[in-house]
Amino acid sequence: MDSMARPRTAPHDDDQPIDPPDDASVLPELEDAAWMHHATTFAHTSFWAVARRLPRLVREAVALAWATNRMDTVASIGLNVAAGVMTTFGLLATTTVLRELFAAGPTPDRVRSALPALVVAAAAVSARGGLTIAAGWAQARLTPQINYQVELRLFEATTAVDLAAFDDAGFAEEMDRVRDRGMGEAAWIVDHTVNLVTGVVGMLATAVAVTVIQPLLLPCLLLAAVPQAITAVRMARREYLAMLARITRRRRMWMLAHLMANRHTAAEVRAYQMRDFLLAEYRAVMAVETRAQLRLVRSQTGTRVAGATVAGLATFGVYAVLGGLLLAGMVALAAAATALLALQSARSSLGVAVVATNSLYEDALYYQDYRDFLTRAQGRVPVGGDRTVDGVETIDLDEVSLRYPDTDAPAVDRVSLTIRRGEVIALVGENGSGKTTLAKLIAGLYQPTGGTIRWDDVDAAELDPRTLGAQVAVMTQEYWKFPFTAGQNIRVGRHDRTPDHPGPDVQEAAAAAAAHDMIVGLPHGYDTLLDREFKNGHELSGGQWQRLVAARGLYRDAALLICDEPSAALDARAEHALFQHLRRRPDRAVVLITHRLANVRHADRIFVMDRGRLVQEGNHDELMAAGGLYRELFELQASGYRAGTTDAASH
Repeated sequence: MDSMARPRTAPHDDDQPIDPPDDASVLPELEDAAWMHHATTFAHTSFWAVARRLPRLVREAVALAWATNRMDTVASIGLNVAAGVMTTFGLLATTTVLRELFAAGPTPDRVRSALPALVVAAAAVSARGGLTIAAGWAQARLTPQINYQVELRLFEATTAVDLAAFDDAGFAEEMDRVRDRGMGEAAWIVDHTVNLVTGVVGMLATAVAVTVIQPLLLPCLLLAAVPQAITAVRMARREYLAMLARITRRRRMWMLAHLMANRHTAAEVRAYQMRDFLLAEYRAVMAVETRAQLRLVRSQTGTRVAGATVAGLATFGVYAVLGGLLLAGMVALAAAATALLALQSARSSLGVAVVATNSLYEDALYYQDYRDFLTRAQGRVPVGGDRTVDGVETIDLDEVSLRYPDTDAPAVDRVSLTIRRGEVIALVGENGSGKTTLAKLIAGLYQPTGGTIRWDDVDAAELDPRTLGAQVAVMTQEYWKFPFTAGQNIRVGRHDRTPDHPGPDVQEAAAAAAAHDMIVGLPHGYDTLLDREFKNGHELSGGQWQRLVAARGLYRDAALLICDEPSAALDARAEHALFQHLRRRPDRAVVLITHRLANVRHADRIFVMDRGRLVQEGNHDELMAAGGLYRELFELQASGYRAGTTDAASH
């Protein structure tokens, strides 16, 4: 953040007055968060443009709800419509009650005459309340069911796409946006659609009742509703724009708060004495935010006053019109009183409809992101063929190339080599030479953009991706710390192994990776949960995690084992044990990537890569005799050990 590049003296007086500089000087622009992707577009869309799209949005929402649960959809909408009908009956019955009470005659007679209508009115109100509760129950039932369906569909898509999709910046950004907000809006568009229907039905029910009582009262109802609608729309817009103005400051405050109250940052904050610096930044942002909130309060109060004034004038106008109609004998007193009740009901329904309309339009923009992403993800699912594979003797790469999206140079450039069962081959080269990318091509995680990979003379593109993947195990330095138990972290390497399937058990795999003694020493052994965010969770060091990852790969017991820097965080003893085990199995092929060239001396063949090209191959002795890049890299590392030995001897 730019403001953090400018040192500022931290004030120590907690009672200092708020006197911040201008927003621009302390609040450099942040990138919009994924969940705000459509916020600016929506803020500049007029309410009437939103209203024009309502029919299509309502159809989409109803279709989504219908596909999830037809019974709950019918109930949530149908019961709200029925509640609106009860509103009409209630207003009509109220008119009858008032007419009887205002009629001439003794008071007991007037009450007795009004009693049947009063019972109908009470029944209508009770029925409306019951129907509203039942509709809310059905509406609430839809939410978790819709969330379940859309979340399941999303994760079915994200786990099915090829690995290359995650290297596509556009795909990754779209996925984050859908996860952050698009996925959650599905239930909201249904919820807001039902609210919209509820508000519209309420207004229509009121209009019908007023028309039946006295058609001349309907213009009065509209006269009061129009300014109320305009005020409600403007209020909703002002609040939304105010939220957009504040959100960047709120995000910055969260970032600073996270730095000051986080165990992962605590050591550096103290080591570099950053307390005053961070507090100064937080005070500056908080001061601007406080001032903005005070402005917002003034603005909202002004809007409310203006709205109340307009509404008051409209109500006065309605009263004036009603008074004129009463004096002219065109409207009965009972009908006029009912019109006032209808006016209150219409206002409430109108407010619900306006809020639902705004919300529905914005939610639909994000939900469309979700639908577009599913369509795009479907095109990234690897198809492959239908030929199965069970084991492999040779894997041949013929002029294989791979170019990442939006890059000029290929990561792997026309590489040809052969891997045989029982061999250990090593890929060697400097950072960025293409070793890891080539290993992922061999493993089938990437599809080559040029050339062919064959498994026992069969093009890998003709093989079933699931059976091909079942023959591959990968140990990598870029592992994820899964929040499972130690045993589960190993077992997920082949979670679907059947009891009759050959292979090492969990403890055997752990022992081969020099992880067994470490796991036994944990508080609950193999049942220790490896995440401190959970109760009784435990945290491992980087080297301990790498042993666990190695055990997972060995437990998989695959025909092809890819080891990409499998010992980067291991101590010397654990590293020696792991490489001894890797050389012990004649029934599998091992592809080894490591910068510690002492570990590749015993590889059957060594392939040296430079800028995506295969520049040397042979065993250790052959490559040392030939000179070139391998010998240069090996001697650089060896010189460090020789220098250390010489220095120790001189002392």
